[in-house]
Amino acid sequence: MVPERVIHLVEETAPLAERFASAGFTLYLVGGSVRDMVLAGSAGGATGAGDLDFTTDARPDDIERLLQGWADAVWLQGKPWGTIGCLVAGRQLEITTHRAEAYRADSRKPEVVFDDDVEVDLSRRDFTVNAMALRLTGVGGADGPELLDPFGGLADLAQQRLRTPLDPEISFSDDPLRMLRAARFIAGLGLVPDEALVSAVRAMHERLAIVSVERVRDELDKLLVVARPSSGLAFLVETGLGGELLPELPALGLEQDPIHRHKDVLAHTLAVVDKTSPDRQLRLAALLHDIGKPRTRAFGPGGVTFHHHEMVGARMARDRMRALRYGNDDIEVVTRLVELHLRFHTYRLGWTDKAVRRYVRDAGPLLVQLNELTRCDCTTRNAAKARALSRRMDELEHRIEELRTREEIDAIRPDLDGRQIMDHLGVRPGPVVGQALDFLLELRLDEGPLGEAEAYRRLDAWWKEHQAADGS
Repeated sequence: MVPERVIHLVEETAPLAERFASAGFTLYLVGGSVRDMVLAGSAGGATGAGDLDFTTDARPDDIERLLQGWADAVWLQGKPWGTIGCLVAGRQLEITTHRAEAYRADSRKPEVVFDDDVEVDLSRRDFTVNAMALRLTGVGGADGPELLDPFGGLADLAQQRLRTPLDPEISFSDDPLRMLRAARFIAGLGLVPDEALVSAVRAMHERLAIVSVERVRDELDKLLVVARPSSGLAFLVETGLGGELLPELPALGLEQDPIHRHKDVLAHTLAVVDKTSPDRQLRLAALLHDIGKPRTRAFGPGGVTFHHHEMVGARMARDRMRALRYGNDDIEVVTRLVELHLRFHTYRLGWTDKAVRRYVRDAGPLLVQLNELTRCDCTTRNAAKARALSRRMDELEHRIEELRTREEIDAIRPDLDGRQIMDHLGVRPGPVVGQALDFLLELRLDEGPLGEAEAYRRLDAWWKEHQAADGS
């Protein structure tokens, strides 16, 4: 029997199920939606607004025929792999023919074989907790809906265990991305991988290379936005999988230095990732913020140093994100946060208005994210040191708000624009206009708003010196 709490979803999908049943096919709700219903424990749980996945013995042409003219929209991009997508009453649905898919040893694309047996389909899924299915019938049908759990997914959820339906070597050969997906289930659901799974990943992690970079990147993103990604990231490092997609991460584990007593940079990095809010770009910056340390480590009379690791790290982050084919916006945001994550610590002697303006100007639209990364970068166990850093950040944010009440600190620009400069000096567009704008911007940062009259006066003085220097 299906628990009462899932009847609402059965009722919602009844028209679709009846449509398939009338054509002689059976429809099953599968995967994460079934798992989440079990975990949610109530009708208002995690499944309330998400997409739904189904499997069926109908072939792709049959699925398309049953959806065309009934669903609000139908898309066929996944049809070669047996999947037809559609939109019904604002909900996205994906319906896939029972299948068993596997990667050839030399291929990045899975071979798809269709099947008539739902248990065969479930056996080829990634983990037992996702290998459950809810057989759907019309509401009020004689036999009613039925929960299929041939591989013990319910028991594994109860015992917080992560296993594969078949031997892990088979499951990971079917789709090597599942090794990376395991990290997300470890971190996101608090599941503990069984030893056979861990051993298989250690032996097979190089197989990740046959998976497309885009799929790897997207799975990394999903891992990073779970509540506490650190256990999943640690799994990547411990099994060797991390070196396949982000070799800079395990490299941080080499930085532990008991003699000079600086922290294990890998442990610190994972702690920072956990402390940040689950914003994808911010989490990426937290993950990469110290990757420049191995290249900049030096030892001196005062101990270990990592001079300019933020600049080196920003370049390394850019290279790695390009290799993972992140978009330009992601790359620019993350590398800028990595580059600036130590900027706060350069202002130890007090916060002048000038310093605050430059900090805000340099952070630009990333100010809130930068401040959060800076706060989270403090993982010291020294309570006094942590409180002192927090007070300094509080002071900075207070100073920023004070300046906002007096001037447009978030949109700092010169008091004159390029057209005003050209008209006033009688010059044409060219390098001198940019130089004048830079001069006025520096004044604006140092002194705050000047007003047009004072800006013209300062511009005249600068222009006189500029002409004298050019000998004209």
